Amino acid sequence: MIIIVSGLPRSGTSLMMKMLEAGGIDPLTDEIREADVDNPRGYYEFERVKGLPDDTSWLDQAEGKAVKILAELIKHLPEGHDYRVIFMLRDLDEIISSQKKMMVRRGEDPDAVPDLEMKKLLRRYLLSLKRHINRTKNMDVLYISYNEVMDDPEEPIEEVADFLGGDIDAASMRGCVDPKLYRNRG
Repeated sequence: MIIIVSGLPRSGTSLMMKMLEAGGIDPLTDEIREADVDNPRGYYEFERVKGLPDDTSWLDQAEGKAVKILAELIKHLPEGHDYRVIFMLRDLDEIISSQKKMMVRRGEDPDAVPDLEMKKLLRRYLLSLKRHINRTKNMDVLYISYNEVMDDPEEPIEEVADFLGGDIDAASMRGCVDPKLYRNRG
């Protein structure tokens, strides 16, 4: 089994990876992308993921571990492995706000797409992704709300533990939730 952590950008995927690591699940990362002001505890990325669908040779390394995969690339995961997908959800207004702040820091135009249009695009995109994941036979999915994790992590942690078979250090996972890092509230 490969544990996949996915979601839209700025939806809490790095937090979930940190929580899983604290809970006792090894992450598959290469530490190329360093922590910064947008993700002060790190991104937990594995660069070879971006090679999907052309490069799947790294998937054997992911067995029994957690790997963060861009939502767009989930549809390129091949058969031959069983995937447990923890898909992070977050209030779309918060995602947009967080993305815009990140774009400003990078010198990009945060207003290239109006917020209302972006929200509609993200909503449609999420529906499409959910349909794909729910139809794929070798994927089980658990949807976790970033907002709920930040408000009260107990229930989401319990859901993750149940989803992954129960052998997780819940107290250590809780310790990863830092309300000071919840900077873009809806």
